[in-house]
Amino acid sequence: MELQTGREAVVRVPVATLWAAPEAVRPVDRPALSDAPDTAAWIAGMDRDQQVGDCVLTQLLLGERVLVTELRPDGWAHVVALAQPAAKLDVRGYPGWLPAAQLTAPAEPGPSATPLVVDAVHTALLAAPDGPPALTGVVLGTRLAPAGRPVDGWRPVLVPGRADPLWAPEGDLVPLPAERPEAKEVFAVAERLRDLVYVWGGLSTHGIDCSGLVHLAWRRYGITLPRDADDQAEATTPLALDQERPGDLYFFARPGRRIHHVGIVSTEPQGETRRMLHACYVKRRVVEEQLPPDREATLVGAHRI
Repeated sequence: MELQTGREAVVRVPVATLWAAPEAVRPVDRPALSDAPDTAAWIAGMDRDQQVGDCVLTQLLLGERVLVTELRPDGWAHVVALAQPAAKLDVRGYPGWLPAAQLTAPAEPGPSATPLVVDAVHTALLAAPDGPPALTGVVLGTRLAPAGRPVDGWRPVLVPGRADPLWAPEGDLVPLPAERPEAKEVFAVAERLRDLVYVWGGLSTHGIDCSGLVHLAWRRYGITLPRDADDQAEATTPLALDQERPGDLYFFARPGRRIHHVGIVSTEPQGETRRMLHACYVKRRVVEEQLPPDREATLVGAHRI
């Protein structure tokens, strides 16, 4: 079934990048635009300035649902990412552009089963147990539907746009939790991404931004948070400073401006000393550190999810 305006579709590639406009893409973005995007190569090919280009809005993971709102003859689709709330932009989800070839029509729903979620930083899906790779670069937090029982350590899963199941290492998948996680469990997931490269709009374990780190860590446990830091602040509960605990969030804003940064509390505060794990725009990495003076000066609160 072909894509249709006004209908839902799903992402058929491991990571699809959502762009501000088709005309905004740069020559360096070519690896991210193909029918089989190479996100790792795209990020590796960017310099420090290109890593923070505002042409990138967010990223979508394999199987993520979108609403198609426009299809252009040149192969671009305007969509709304339904699993990434962005109230200030569109009440339905995060809007933006991507190549239509990275989408497919959703399959007919099959028997209900507990979804699986990728718990490895990266994994590859194979054409058969111990067979050749069919889809590489599948990332942490990706949800997959089980397609049968494991065989010799391999688990069959359904993949959008493919008639036959692919096979994942059984140890790379876990059932999507039915219960809300503790904040310290979510922090442990985010901590596994320490030293990951910073990419503006990044939402994968190839490269990530500050609010993407928070969103992805909670997505791993089946909790949907807004995509951007200011929306995350609106969706969480403020705390009195010094009441924060590991896994809570710090938010930052300049006087008279909206929130522009978020970090995950990594230790209980010790006097005036506070520490956080965050995707740092300045250092271009996910780091755990004591709040430097410029962060202390713009700290506007701690929140709990």
